[in-house]
Amino acid sequence: MTNSDNTSPQRVAAGAEIRPYRIDIPQGELDDLRERLARTRWTSDLPGTGWERGVPTAYLRGLADYWADEYDWRAHEKALNTYPQFTTTIDGVNVHFLHVRSAEPDATPLMLLHGWPGSVVEFLDVIGPLTDPVAHGGDRADAFHLVIPSLPGYGFSGPLPGTGWTDGRTAEALVELMARLGYDRYGVQGGDVGAFVAPRMGTVAPDRVIGVHVNALVTFPTGDPADMAALTEEERARLAAMKEWQERSGAYMQLQGTRPQTIAHSLVDSPAGQLAWIVEKFREWTDPAAELPEDAVDRDRILTDVSVYWFTCTAGSAAHTYYERFTDPGMWAPRERSTTPTAVAVFTTDFSIRRFADKVHNVVRWSEFGRGGHFAALEAPDLLVGDVREFFRTLV
Repeated sequence: MTNSDNTSPQRVAAGAEIRPYRIDIPQGELDDLRERLARTRWTSDLPGTGWERGVPTAYLRGLADYWADEYDWRAHEKALNTYPQFTTTIDGVNVHFLHVRSAEPDATPLMLLHGWPGSVVEFLDVIGPLTDPVAHGGDRADAFHLVIPSLPGYGFSGPLPGTGWTDGRTAEALVELMARLGYDRYGVQGGDVGAFVAPRMGTVAPDRVIGVHVNALVTFPTGDPADMAALTEEERARLAAMKEWQERSGAYMQLQGTRPQTIAHSLVDSPAGQLAWIVEKFREWTDPAAELPEDAVDRDRILTDVSVYWFTCTAGSAAHTYYERFTDPGMWAPRERSTTPTAVAVFTTDFSIRRFADKVHNVVRWSEFGRGGHFAALEAPDLLVGDVREFFRTLV
């Protein structure tokens, strides 16, 4: 496998330069955040209610106070800046990415794709084990060169400049990114939105993508009566749980998918509102064994993720990507089954059903885990790393 010097713009066409990037949020924006949080007009809870109606005011107020007075953005900004970061322009959109190369020369190139409400922050705990397995009790043969983009419209990639950024278009842009870096053959791992985009990369460039590993994969019923009749008891329970989730917890998806601009006004103006919008998912989607979000994911890590959305003004832009998915005819049109080897990791809150996945993906590995939830890289990085290693070990 080949790679180019990731800091050498002369190796790419004019206008497609790869530019070094460093996070440096102006102090005025940090001051503005604290002032806005201090001026929050808080609502009250109805007596006797809790998380079943949304984020309780007392919890949110305590978390907002911590964000304003104790959380140290500069410390986390410095930690993020220890990793090489770059930006490039692809198809008119800015793409930010971390590019962390292993010291092992024969390491396998691997792209890691976050979801919503995630960011590159999701992967901080897996970078070391994947790039330097020996230092983390692994085998040097399992080393990876990592490319970790902020999806177009998310985080440090900045807001989208226009419409039409479907999962397919995003996949094409990310295939181009890997080409610009000189990676001819590589793997892709993704969860949530990343689990939509990663398989599309495999279909866009089947000659380049050696394998796709996904978690939090959404599997849709095929509509075939024979498939439904063949469902096991466990699969029926998982399908019923997914339907209940859609009915009771899918309001965010319907709003972002149908009226993203409406919620965008609130998300980019109110840090407390954006905090509630995101932290609710860290409560609902993490391992059920966790009572509070910070019982599953470190509180500072959650706030770093939330801060990325706030400082980049991309919570609204990210919402628009749901509209693109909802209105994309290619998303719902029948597609040929992918030939790319695919591994599916199923964690405690996932609803993935293999017989449905097999209809559209070339599933060669299916793993189920008893801990960790939707945010696998944050909640159970050891399990995710182990599964990624074992899968790609069979492909290189």
